Amino acid sequence: MDPTPTETAVLKARSLPERGNMWRTDELLRLGLNSRGIKALVDSGEVRRLRYGCYVRASRWNALGARGQAKARIVAHAHGTLTTSTRGFVYSHLSAARLHGLFVWGVDDKVHVLHPVRPSSDRWGKDVRGHTESYREDDVVEVQGLRATSLERTISDCARMLSYPKALVIMDHGLRLGADISTLSNMAAASAGRRGIRTLRKALDNADTRSESAGETLTRELLQRLRIKPPQPQFEVQSRLGRHRMDFAWDEEKLALEFDGRTKYFDYKPTDEVIFQERRREKALVEEGWRFIRVEWQDLFQERAFKERILRAFR
Repeated sequence: MDPTPTETAVLKARSLPERGNMWRTDELLRLGLNSRGIKALVDSGEVRRLRYGCYVRASRWNALGARGQAKARIVAHAHGTLTTSTRGFVYSHLSAARLHGLFVWGVDDKVHVLHPVRPSSDRWGKDVRGHTESYREDDVVEVQGLRATSLERTISDCARMLSYPKALVIMDHGLRLGADISTLSNMAAASAGRRGIRTLRKALDNADTRSESAGETLTRELLQRLRIKPPQPQFEVQSRLGRHRMDFAWDEEKLALEFDGRTKYFDYKPTDEVIFQERRREKALVEEGWRFIRVEWQDLFQERAFKERILRAFR
């Protein structure tokens, strides 16, 4: 019995090249597939349609974490618009933040593009958030082969768009990565009266480059908002095992606060080894009279319980 058209398309899908993970429609057509074959690829789970006219190998997509998938959407937009856009834009706001490697938290995964004027013919698409605002070529850099707003312009744009805690996360990390604070201050001065300027200025005033994760930034912001005595970030102390650094510490009370985010345990070393070393260090510090409070993501959104834990530890 001859194969059905769908079965033929699936057979063709198996001839996809081993190299490469992303294709435009025209590239798949050049590989010998037709529109029915492309649909069969999607239906069979061989490829995933990321946006209009752009597809990614499903196995590759599934292997990416949330951060990798957000960046892949930007790459898909760049790849897909090669033949459908005048490309009179730069990647900006949260997309530029992701390209620069900035921490982002609680934000959308749309592709953000900046146009000097709203395009009359180009469609942004449902997966794109377009921003219309003037920019200079000095505001544009090449990041991972793509035109994006500079680190400072990216931080400024994000801070004026986001809520204060989310803006502070980006500000902390951007300054930690080397963003020029004078340039940011000048941008804030030049943006007087514009939407979001108060958030930008507040984030500038309260930024701390000692924060090593979004969780640490949000913990510090919460402590400040709850008017709890500020601890010292990245506090170093000696034990029989050597010198150790704690996320936050109240030296006088010998009280340490550690943020246990998922990244801390899953990104770099085997989980069991990280936890073993963490507990070994904590045991040595307890012998020196230190007490520990450990907080996780969900604790940051139970403010009353969080505050009561801290105050109870003080008492």
